[in-house]
Amino acid sequence: MKESGLERLFNLIHYILLGIIALICLFPLYYVFVVSFTEPAEYAKKSFVLFPRHWSFDAYHYLLGNPAFMRAMGTSTFLAVAGTICSLLVTSTVAYGLSRRRLLGRRALMVAILITTLFNPGIIPPYLVVRELGMINSLWSLIIPVLTSGWYVLLMKGFYDSIPEDLVEAAAIDGSHDLLTWFKIILPLSLPALAAFGLFYGVAYWNTYFTAILYLTDFEKWPLQVLLRNMLIDLTNTGLEDMDPTRTRPTETLKMAAVVVATVPILLVYPFLQKHFAKGAMVGSIKG
Repeated sequence: MKESGLERLFNLIHYILLGIIALICLFPLYYVFVVSFTEPAEYAKKSFVLFPRHWSFDAYHYLLGNPAFMRAMGTSTFLAVAGTICSLLVTSTVAYGLSRRRLLGRRALMVAILITTLFNPGIIPPYLVVRELGMINSLWSLIIPVLTSGWYVLLMKGFYDSIPEDLVEAAAIDGSHDLLTWFKIILPLSLPALAAFGLFYGVAYWNTYFTAILYLTDFEKWPLQVLLRNMLIDLTNTGLEDMDPTRTRPTETLKMAAVVVATVPILLVYPFLQKHFAKGAMVGSIKG
């Protein structure tokens, strides 16, 4: 069907507006990236750089050669990897158990999990639990209290409900017990759901900030986001000053480089999960 002149004009205005909005959203990312590669002396003169005359890796050399920054990178990597694996393990096993109709107390457990999605206990109760368990200043205090989410459990349960019961019954006839059935049959079928929830959990653990401030008293255990926050506020309170005193520190470009380094790793994970993500994002949805 041929478009009228008014429809073409509307589409043109629509595309222009969307293009402007996209540029507005992308400009801060571009600016941070460009400034991170700008020579400190050039940035000090201009204070606003859209395209540097001379590209410089000084800020990245400074960061990646600093023990404090690399230690924070290692902490965030540990949280993202270990936390995601543990969270997926707990979420998938709990959801699979709830999807079995013969589970004793299934309805009561469902209600208890649903309550956690409706009411937030706040800050003090989790802190008291962490303190009583002796996990203050432990990296596990950033993982165990948020090991799973009631909402994710319910969504994954919906995914398991969509798997034909005949598969489980056939495995039981062949002598397979529930744990082996989950590991050999259900888990391989759950890759789309695991990829989607793994990405959600990974981003959350990588961006750990507030709980780290609450539970960690040793700055050497800071994750990357806490270190980055302190860098943006006060660069002298981060441990990054323990470098060669004869070397000039590129302050502003260093902050931008830190933002890039903190952002890029989690972005690189998405292409590897993309083929599963679209399907996994529909986990638990109602099928017509």
